[in-house]
Amino acid sequence: MASPEPAREDIFQPGGHLCTDCITEPAQKVLQEALKLARDTRWDSVRSPHIFMGLLACPDPSIRTWGERLGADLNRLLSQFQELFHQEEGDCEALLLLNREFLSDNVIRLMREAYARARDHRRSAVTPMDLLITLLTTTNSIVAECFERSNIATAAKLTEWAVLAEQQAGQR
Repeated sequence: MASPEPAREDIFQPGGHLCTDCITEPAQKVLQEALKLARDTRWDSVRSPHIFMGLLACPDPSIRTWGERLGADLNRLLSQFQELFHQEEGDCEALLLLNREFLSDNVIRLMREAYARARDHRRSAVTPMDLLITLLTTTNSIVAECFERSNIATAAKLTEWAVLAEQQAGQR
């Protein structure tokens, strides 16, 4: 009897592409949308706000529940982040792929930490909620800072609501 394959050590393949087996289909949709939003906002690399915008653009049930706890209209929040991170200068036709070379250092770290979180929760693939919780708990998170500067909620409160939403989704 063959033993199961051990979990990958890294979410990135040796050539730099993301390992799609390590990302759930909903999270893959989020990342594809983040690529599109990076182009739309005229960035030449995917940054953590683009990941957040991807979560808002393609919300799964747990992200929707988080938004309800926050009391936010996810579409409105997406528009606000798009406006906040839009650059007047830049190439809206930039070539962007889900590869390390097109991701900021923060996004590379975010992806690795989200994968570690998934494995810590005994899952083989990253979920949208892994992305959100990791994004909110990362040191110097620009996304969490935007919420704090707007006096909407602290990173700790946003994370608490995300964890509760994740637990609620797991009970369905």
